[in-house]
Amino acid sequence: MNTAVLIIDMQNAYFEDPALGERQGQLVDACNHLIGQAQKASVPVLMVCTEHERDKSTWTLSMLEDDQGFIFSGSEQAAFLPGLRYENLPRMVKTRDSAFQGTDLLLRLRNFGAAQLVLAGVSIHNCVAQTAADAFANNFKVAYAADAMASNRDDYGHMVRKVLSEEYRQPILDAAGVDRLLAGGDV
Repeated sequence: MNTAVLIIDMQNAYFEDPALGERQGQLVDACNHLIGQAQKASVPVLMVCTEHERDKSTWTLSMLEDDQGFIFSGSEQAAFLPGLRYENLPRMVKTRDSAFQGTDLLLRLRNFGAAQLVLAGVSIHNCVAQTAADAFANNFKVAYAADAMASNRDDYGHMVRKVLSEEYRQPILDAAGVDRLLAGGDV
C-alpha cells in the first residue's frame, strides 16, 4: 500500500505556547527521524503549514470574532522550526485545521498514489485530528507517529487520538512501528 507522510504545523507560532515549547527539541528530532526514514523508503513527505493573510480574507471565525490574526504569511511565526529538515520537501499552505479543507491535498495524494497516511506534528486535538477525520472521509488509512506529535493540551490530544484510533481504526505507532510501516511492513 502506497504511503505518504504529512508533517503538520511544525512552525514557530505553535511553539510559543510553553506546553509545546518545552517539547520542541524532541519533536523536531522525531520529525527529522520520520522524514529520514520516509526518504530512505522513497515515501513522499509533505510539509503542511498554516498561514493567514493580514487582510482577514483567510481568517477563521474565531479570529474574525476576536479581531486578531495569527501566523501571517512571511512572518517569523509562519517559519518552520529551527533544525527541522524540510529543505527540498514540498510545502502546502492551509488556512483551516484540516489539511484537506480548501487545499489541493487530495489531488497531491492521488498524484503520489497514496492510500495510507502517516501523520505527525501539532496539535493532535486540532489540526492533526481534523486532517485524520477528513482522511478517513476520503478513504485513506491513517497511522499516527506518536513520537513525532504533540498537543498543547495533552488531555485533549490523548482523548481525541484515542477516539479516532478506535472509531476509524487509525493505529498509534511508536517510532519502530512507523519505521516498519514505511519499509513496507504491516501496521
